[in-house]
Parts: sequence; C-alpha cells; structure tokens
Amino acid sequence: MNIKNNNIKKILGIIIAIAIPLIIGGISAFLTKDNMSTFKTINKPPLSPPAWLFPIAWTILYILMGYASYLIYENKSILNMENRDISIKLYIAQLIFNFFWSIIFFNMKSYVFAFIWLIVLWILILVLIKTSNKINKLTTYLLVPYLLWVTFAGYLNLGIAILN
Repeated sequence: MNIKNNNIKKILGIIIAIAIPLIIGGISAFLTKDNMSTFKTINKPPLSPPAWLFPIAWTILYILMGYASYLIYENKSILNMENRDISIKLYIAQLIFNFFWSIIFFNMKSYVFAFIWLIVLWILILVLIKTSNKINKLTTYLLVPYLLWVTFAGYLNLGIAILN
C-alpha cells in the first residue's frame, strides 16, 4: 500500500510541476491574445516560423520545464541542497521573465526592451541548466531545448526590433 501511495504522490507531483508553467504560459498568452495579430503585420527576419507553431513549441517546452522542476524539487540530498535551492530560485526567476516577455513584446510593442529582457531570460536558463545539472543530469536534457528555443526567439526578437 505504501508503494502505491508513493507512486500516486510522485505522479501528482509531476502533474503539478508540469501544470505550473503551462498555467503561467496560458495566462501570459491570454493577456497577449488581443495583440497577437501584430505578429502577422510586422516585418520579420528570415526563418520566421508560422504563428501556429509557437503554441505547440511552447506547450512542449513548458512540459519539459515542468518535469525538470519536479526533478530539481524532489532531490532532497543533503549534498545538493544548496544547488537545489539555487535552482528552484532560478527556475522561478526564469518563469517570471518568461511570463513578462510576451507582455513586453506583444502588448507594449517594445521590441528592443523585449530583446534585452530575453537576454536576461537566456542567462537565467543557462545558469539554471548549470546548477540543476549538479542535481540531476536529466534536467540538462530537458532544459536545453528551452535554451535553444529562447536563442531562436532572441534572433527573431532582434530581427523584428531592427526591421520595425
């Protein structure tokens, strides 16, 4: 019975960890939905993907981020407590920066500021990967696609800032 309760607790923990970034991303998308049409009308750099790809990519990334956060949070090893605490703080910080980027970019249409904001987000993700790797190497594999996507988003953001 105890193993069953532990499995239920683990599954529930994973679901909650994945739900957090999905909900935060969903709220950000909801707050910017009225300005998403802007993306169709602005000048974009080469290699800009179609608008329908963004929600799919972000959903996948939020799931990976959420699972990585679960692996970080659940590691209770005394040897990793400092890295765990730092990683949790970095995870929260990058989630906040992720949330506000869309608002800065789409609602405020402040493309240069959004690019600077994205650079800070990129640094937070990179440091998160470095610290969480010491806790569980799987987090690196889960978070690298996020870093790559934000790198690509930086290219798009900078291109849009230059072209508009």
